[in-house]
Amino acid sequence: MKGKGGYSLEEVTMASLSAQTLLCLQLAITVIWLLKVTVEVNGRGQKEFDYFALALQWPGTFCQRTRHCCSSNACCRGSNAPTEFTILLNICVVDGLWPDYNDGTWPACCTRSDFDEHEVLLGALNKYWPSLSCGSPSTCHGTKGSFWAHEWEKHGTCSFPVVRDEYNYFLTTLNVYFKYNVTKVLNEAGYVPSNTERYPLGGIVSAIENAFHATPELTCSKGAVEELHLCFYKDFTPRDCGFKSSLKNDIYSSKSSCPKYVSLPSYVSLG
Repeated sequence: MKGKGGYSLEEVTMASLSAQTLLCLQLAITVIWLLKVTVEVNGRGQKEFDYFALALQWPGTFCQRTRHCCSSNACCRGSNAPTEFTILLNICVVDGLWPDYNDGTWPACCTRSDFDEHEVLLGALNKYWPSLSCGSPSTCHGTKGSFWAHEWEKHGTCSFPVVRDEYNYFLTTLNVYFKYNVTKVLNEAGYVPSNTERYPLGGIVSAIENAFHATPELTCSKGAVEELHLCFYKDFTPRDCGFKSSLKNDIYSSKSSCPKYVSLPSYVSLG
């Protein structure tokens, strides 16, 4: 049976199927290419992150909760207990230097790369990136390991292509921490550890903004500064953290738990 164009129904059907097959093949090739690019970006099919966040902890606040000492808890080091902001290392929170997405989520456990403590600078990590608690966190593979193993496997493996291996992940984090020295900035502005003084939160935020030209993010516990996050573009120039915070009528407006006046408590080690 011939149609108006002189083609049979079978010929028209075959031509239509061929066009559909070709389109499906083209789409399949495109999808495979996109998947290949995604896997090459970070090794596990997760999209590449948008920026870095560096999480710091105030030892005076964390250590006040210490009731029992252990060898892994820096709060128990006597006169060697930390007295300045250190890089956050904790079982229960997002910590250290972590890749983040602009929507507030983040990738985790991106590739299978077990922690090797021979690849890290243990002396520097013990001083500037210590644990302020006891216990052993779970790694990405379900085993128990050190806090630094948790850091590398959960966050460090997602730092590709900016950071490509374990040694450079820890070295890069330490370099960023030294370059953007929050403790020094606050001390120079008159915000020093004290168990009696309370400081305007807006003043603390402004001191950091003036030094780094970006807005940090703070969280508090019972009116004491507990965590402070600095955020960076992939070239490690500062940027505002996640959901941009702002000062309105001298009140810090953010998702933080900090009141208008906060403390930076000092701590006497149980050690």
